[in-house]
Amino acid sequence: MGTLYIVASPIGNLKDITARALEILGSVNYILCEDTRITGRLLNHYGLNTKMVSIGDFNEQTKIPSIIRDLLSGNNIALASDAGTPLISDPGFKLIREAIKSNVRVEAIPGPTAAISALTVSGLPPDKFLFLGYLPKKPGKRKNYLQSLFSILKGMGEKDLKSTVIIYESPYRLLGTLKDLSEVFGDVDIVICRELTKLHEEVRRETVSESIKHFSQVTPKGEFTILF
Repeated sequence: MGTLYIVASPIGNLKDITARALEILGSVNYILCEDTRITGRLLNHYGLNTKMVSIGDFNEQTKIPSIIRDLLSGNNIALASDAGTPLISDPGFKLIREAIKSNVRVEAIPGPTAAISALTVSGLPPDKFLFLGYLPKKPGKRKNYLQSLFSILKGMGEKDLKSTVIIYESPYRLLGTLKDLSEVFGDVDIVICRELTKLHEEVRRETVSESIKHFSQVTPKGEFTILF
């Protein structure tokens, strides 16, 4: 029986990958990845030519049976995302569940995650945090989600209310999300991390209203991690 490796990849800087991850990526029978072009750049950078198979939300369910058969037949397979740790706001959960049900060995090869990297540089309390991933795309559902979150945190008490909340957001929905945060949570202190570990990395520490003013004048670009 083979092993399914969950391999974390760099979130921007290609140097941020472990020696163990490279060893696994170079030795498995094939790599499951979101976009073969993106993972291919990583492999080419390190001189690896392992076969890649695309897997995402659109085809994960249909590919699972053949992947499990390969694992049960003795193939070692790596699961990698475009950036960061697989399953964290990325595909793979259904596959891992089926692998566990089939008694396949599942092993984590740890590495970067944007949420934790952002938390460490934010200056916000790191001892307790809530990671929410991406909020609902539709404005109405997003607003309701944040209102429910506020009610839950408020009900937990003042001490727990100080837990840091971490959210991922796309550039297209950033401004709308910031406005919803302002309406629900008030003008709280916020940290916005953009393009972490990349050439144009940016960390903004300000109030929500200041962020709204800035991104109303400057078109958001890149992927964002919001903390408050």
